[in-house]
Amino acid sequence: MGSVNRVILVGNLGRDAELRYTPGGAAVATLSLATTEVFKDKEGQRKEQTEWHRVVVWGKTAESLNEYLTKGKQIYVEGRLQTRKWEEKGVEPGDKPITRYSTEVKADRIVLLGGGSGQRSGRVEREHGEAAPAETPSQPVDITDDDIPF
Repeated sequence: MGSVNRVILVGNLGRDAELRYTPGGAAVATLSLATTEVFKDKEGQRKEQTEWHRVVVWGKTAESLNEYLTKGKQIYVEGRLQTRKWEEKGVEPGDKPITRYSTEVKADRIVLLGGGSGQRSGRVEREHGEAAPAETPSQPVDITDDDIPF
């Protein structure tokens, strides 16, 4: 049997998107997305648990949605998990390098939800530079619990 690497998140941006460009000129936006679970503990008290997700958006979608990806905005994200690994120098000369990891969501689709000046959505460029069609709904799309597959 094959495998599936698919992530769907609906949450709020914790800060404005950070748009950068790679040395090769590719646009990349980094988002900090909060999802919050609300539940009752054993004593019946309402509790909230927030998870923070690092989301990365590439290409023209990163550029075109950047101005709309502002702190507090609720968004819908589809993508896949990707883990990066790198080595950091030790604190003191001669220290062994420290291996660091970061797991992030590489976004395929982002939809702006609720409030603001209308809704926009987009798809990121596919790998190997092949551009995927951008989506701009002709009318607002409401996401309900029936749309979320869990």
